[in-house]
This record gives sequence, C-alpha cells and structure tokens, in this order.
Amino acid sequence: MNVRAALAALFLVSSWAWNGAVLAQSDPLPSWNDGKAKTAIVEFVRRVTQEGGPNYVKPAERIATFDNDGTLWAEQPVYFQLQFAFDEVKRLAPLYPEWKSKEPYRSVLAGDMKGLAASGEKGLLQIMAAAHSGITTREFERLVVSWLNTARHPTKKRPYTEMVYQPQLELLTYLRANGFKTFIVSGGGVEFMRVFADKVYGIPPEQVVGSAGAVTFRLSPSGKPELFKDAKVEFIDDGPGKPVGINRFIGRRPILAFGNSDGDLQMLQYTTAGDGPRLALIIHHTDAEREWAYDRKSPIGKLDKALNEGQANGWTIVDMKSDWKAVFPPEP
Repeated sequence: MNVRAALAALFLVSSWAWNGAVLAQSDPLPSWNDGKAKTAIVEFVRRVTQEGGPNYVKPAERIATFDNDGTLWAEQPVYFQLQFAFDEVKRLAPLYPEWKSKEPYRSVLAGDMKGLAASGEKGLLQIMAAAHSGITTREFERLVVSWLNTARHPTKKRPYTEMVYQPQLELLTYLRANGFKTFIVSGGGVEFMRVFADKVYGIPPEQVVGSAGAVTFRLSPSGKPELFKDAKVEFIDDGPGKPVGINRFIGRRPILAFGNSDGDLQMLQYTTAGDGPRLALIIHHTDAEREWAYDRKSPIGKLDKALNEGQANGWTIVDMKSDWKAVFPPEP
C-alpha cells in the first residue's frame, strides 16, 4: 500500500469512528439541562416522527417557526437591527449636517436615548427609513454584511452573530435531523435577517418571514435593472401579523412555535389551535448573570400576556437560568 492509500484508509477509519461517536451520542440537546422543557421537546419530536403511531406527522407538515430577537439571538439593550440603524445614521451624518440639530437624528448622534424615546414610534421610523431606504437591495445587503463583520455588542463585546443562543442552535439542528422544516417568523426586517440567517442558523433566505418595506424595480443610473428599497412600510410581521405572514409565505400552520414576548402571542395561539399534536414554547429571560433578566415591564421583549396565557394553557416555559447549561456559544 502506498503512502497516499494508507493516508486515505486512515482517514476513512477516523471518519467512521467520529461519525459513529456522533451517531451514538444519546443527548441531542447537550446545552439543555434535563427537566420538563427538554423532556417536552424530545417527547414531542418522538411522537410526531414515530411512523404508525397515533401522533405521526408527515415530514411535509413538520413546520417549526421561531421568533428571532430574544428567541434565537439576544435583544438587549436594544434590538440589533435598530443598533444597525443608529450606526448607519452616524456613518451618514457627514452628508447631512442638518442632522446635528434635527430630531430624532440629533439624539442618535448625541447618544441621547431619552431624547430618542421622546420622539416615539415616528422618530424610530424616521431613523429606520434613513438607514434602510433609497438604496438597492444589493447595497443594503453589503452594508449589513460590513456591519456584522465589524460591530460589537456594547456590553458583551462580541460580534452580533455570536450573540446567538447555543441551545437554540442545537434545537434547530435536532429538528431538521428529524424531518422538520425550520422558519424564522420575526418582527425584524426580512432583508436584514436574510443576510445572516443561513450562515448563522442554517435557515435559508426563503424560510425567513419578517417585516418588509416596499421595494420597487427600476433601472439604475447605469441602466442596470435593480430593486430599490423605499421608505414605505409594506408589512409588519409582529403580533397578529405573524399568523398572517405564516399563511402568506409558508402556507402551512406550524406544529411547533417558539417565541419570547407578547409579540409572539398570536403565533403561539395560531399554532396550538391546529389539529393534532402541537408544541408552543416561550423563553423566559431569567438569567441576569449570563444574559439579562426581564419580562413584564421591559420596553424590549416585553413578556406579560403571553406568559399568562402560556402558564394557563400548559405551554412549555423555558427558564433560561435553570433550563440552559450554556447561553452563548464558546468564544473563539
């Protein structure tokens, strides 16, 4: 046997051994502590995938929907897409000197969050429009990629794509290994999330449902056909908009839905109202040491009505502090 053949044989043996170890791994969710939440997930997957069983669900109908902010990645101290918009305003400020004295831009440039809050929803929409419109969709994607490659979370000092939840990455992988199709259904901007969803979560762009601004087709100054982002809001995928978005873009009612706030309530209601086996899950942010502790009174990710309904209806409430061994992936 020559050297190349010997190395090939050694590689194959190593691969078989490694694959065998993975296949033999008894715990599909190693970052989840044993308890009611983990048991509910594993038992649900077992029931819906057991061929011939009374709760068997065909693979085509194994639809799982996940909120993004606060469910798949963190959302404090502000939603990450909003932080992107703030940073874009700062980057563009030299082109618009009037912003230094004009609200809500003045508050963003001065780091005055109280002043920005006083501008209300109208002010936030102005900020988002300044950061997200008037450019092509390709240019927007380039800006998001650049920001994700350079920006760091203000307190954790990690790239935003590392502010994802390790237990949820495992859950997504586990579900897909059992024939589920996983979707993001989020109030965040659909074109913002599509930039990183495949790389970070393994969820392709066509399986991302989110809020959307109007987009128009026209020729660029060079004569090239392009899609341009407008300032007009076309669809809000939050609250009651989530079931509407699911119906419009997925076309099947989920059998599993995972959220963390009152903005996910209607998606959870819609999921559990279907026939057959259903699983609704809510992350309760209870870990002030490893992440943040917040719920009913939080201006970001408020969890009040959904928590009440989840407790009353027996939905699975995931306690971050007690149910997760780890929150974020290990730092490189």
